[in-house]
Amino acid sequence: MDGVLNFTNMNKYIDKTLKLTEHFSLSEMCSTSVQTADHNFPTQAVITNLRRLCGWLEALRTRKNQPAKLSTPLHTGRGEGEGLYINSGYRSPAVNRAVGGVATSNHLTGCAADIRCSGLEQALRYAAYLLDISKERGENFDEIIIEHRVKTGNYWVHFAVRPNNNRRKVKIVNL
Repeated sequence: MDGVLNFTNMNKYIDKTLKLTEHFSLSEMCSTSVQTADHNFPTQAVITNLRRLCGWLEALRTRKNQPAKLSTPLHTGRGEGEGLYINSGYRSPAVNRAVGGVATSNHLTGCAADIRCSGLEQALRYAAYLLDISKERGENFDEIIIEHRVKTGNYWVHFAVRPNNNRRKVKIVNL
């Protein structure tokens, strides 16, 4: 077994409650329903990338919970302290293959998250907030992609930020 990683034994050393930021844990960002031999085990480099990503997600969470500065609210039901719901964060190569992810996915390096949205309006709002956050921070992101699965009607925002070489790619995709 010399030089071979035993993921079952290594997983007992991962603190699943490790807080990456105030509201996001390692467990949440590595959660998957896909069972693979590697148990979706992140490396230290992936954890570093997830911390950076979660810093942006914290800013998005704060922004979405600020009271609307409009005479007529755009929607109701937005309470203080509401969280963001992450459909997918880090994906190991095995998990990425199993879910049909592309070989160059930012999920593989812990640089991307898919944020669940209640509909197109919320997805557009999240994308606009992330663009504002980028401008305010003077930092670039890699991708903001509003995705819509036509068969189910589900919407999510794929957001990615890399350590460097961010492309500021923004688009809407119907799957």
